[in-house]
Amino acid sequence: MATEKEVYVRDLFSHIARRYDLMNTLLSFNLDKYWRQVAVGKAALKPGDRVLDVCCGTGMLSLALARAVFPRGKVVGLDFCPAMLEVARGNLARSPYGNLVELVEGNAVSLPFASDTFDGATIAFALRNVPDIEKTLLEMKRVVRPGGRVVSLELAKPSWPLFKQLYYFYFNRVVPILGRLGVGLKDPYSYLPRSLQGFPHQREILALFNRIGLEEAQCIELTGGIVAVHVGIKGEE
Repeated sequence: MATEKEVYVRDLFSHIARRYDLMNTLLSFNLDKYWRQVAVGKAALKPGDRVLDVCCGTGMLSLALARAVFPRGKVVGLDFCPAMLEVARGNLARSPYGNLVELVEGNAVSLPFASDTFDGATIAFALRNVPDIEKTLLEMKRVVRPGGRVVSLELAKPSWPLFKQLYYFYFNRVVPILGRLGVGLKDPYSYLPRSLQGFPHQREILALFNRIGLEEAQCIELTGGIVAVHVGIKGEE
């Protein structure tokens, strides 16, 4: 049975799927591409590797991963929202790397893959939306082979006093207005700041990476701490 949050999030992303990539680029001032590239770099993939992109959405991170494992690697992009996967198929069709990506409908808290299947697993801007953060990370760890990396790219909470005030004004006040203008709906981009309010600080996510047994866990803050990349290595078990 889907949780109330899962039903809400799936419905929300179904409504904004076709404008999702454009709004990400506009609202991040085109920094989303740079953030994804940092996450791909931290995954430390090699040509020929096999990697899982959890909550792949419209497939933009999946394509960045495909470039890293080109020419004989494989990316599996998983998402539970059919509307987002439909947009992803269009993005893959327009990319020279799209043939390396397989899209699968599935749930982050119960990944339909055997243990030790992938050389790495990523999740981007979705850890806030899952019903159970720890279970999602444990599932990602489970399906990665020993020595592989689990990588999360997510919104974070900046600490510089003046920058923090400016950022939260933009994020809490301006983003919902721009989102409403962009997609014609009030709720999706009002949910965005709400989702960050209840999300653990990046230090807590780092502690969680350590607690579930991911080795050499680290947190890399980007753009003044508004985004964080967390990475940890699955050890021999």
